[in-house]
Amino acid sequence: MALARSGPNLSRIANSLGVSVATVSNALSGKGRVSAELAEKIRSRAAELGYVPSQAGRALRTGRSGVLGLVLPDIANPLFPNIAQAIEFAASAAGYGVLIADSRGDTAMQMEAINRLIERDVDGMVIVPRRGTRIADIGCPVAVIDSPSTPGNTVAADHWHAGRQIGDHLVALGHERVVILANNPDSNVQNDRVGGIRSALTPHMKAEVIWAEKVELNGGRGCTLGLAEKARQGFTAFAAVSDLQALRALTELQQAGIGVPDCASVTGFDDLIWSPVVTPALTTMRMDTTAIAEIAVSALLDAIAERPMVLSARPAAKTYGNVVSAPTSKVPMQLIIRQSSGRAPSGNTNLAEGEHAK
Repeated sequence: MALARSGPNLSRIANSLGVSVATVSNALSGKGRVSAELAEKIRSRAAELGYVPSQAGRALRTGRSGVLGLVLPDIANPLFPNIAQAIEFAASAAGYGVLIADSRGDTAMQMEAINRLIERDVDGMVIVPRRGTRIADIGCPVAVIDSPSTPGNTVAADHWHAGRQIGDHLVALGHERVVILANNPDSNVQNDRVGGIRSALTPHMKAEVIWAEKVELNGGRGCTLGLAEKARQGFTAFAAVSDLQALRALTELQQAGIGVPDCASVTGFDDLIWSPVVTPALTTMRMDTTAIAEIAVSALLDAIAERPMVLSARPAAKTYGNVVSAPTSKVPMQLIIRQSSGRAPSGNTNLAEGEHAK
């Protein structure tokens, strides 16, 4: 036996007002010739009766599912659930649902995730690509969130200028030897952040970049990165391009008895939920995920609206296939200064014991 659909249908609303079902449908969809007064009366009655529009019926009428896809590179990374929440909120405000897929940091799985969403008839996708990958035409409108240096990107945090802010902060604190801690050199985002930090450093300063994944090829996953030894060599600032790497630096230095920030300063990126509550609280760059999500979803919905026609450029933008792209919207990041960064220690310091030498 077929189950009856819960809630009132259009016929019930029409009968209660003495109008046709077509009139009710036009009033609720905003189509057809229905006076403003009658349309308001129909909407009020629908609300009173608890009417919920059928997504399946809407899809049949419009040819759209009312669902967006979201592809993330690694949902286990605490940054990406924040982005997912912001995308879902922006999509919901526009009347769309969201299906989420995780590429788990693998290029082949990224394509599989995209294909799964296409099979579910999403109207368009927001993709945060796996590092270094470029999203081509996949057959539906796409908005890409990555780095301004990524070809075909739609919107991004301004990673380079955020790195510059971190570098300026460390220079102002008197640090002259800086270790920049990143994870993988294939990442456009990480390279932008590294480049921004280096651009702020003065010519007489010394900077070294440690790529964690390269170190782990020899030492094994989760091995020490040699940061304590760098501190003993006179490096007083450790600028990580993610809060996860900054936490790793904090742990490694503190376990070696090197005080933060007395003997070494540590900074991060992204202002993850735990960044204010670690000891010491982490100086970091805060990403405006709300603004990024709103721009991405808005650009995607514009592309979806244009899709029944020949895809053409929106004002001041180009469309490569179905990928919403240039010019990339850059969203500034905010420097959050907390207790993990301080003035460079003066004089000779016995970092092995975490005490100033006498």
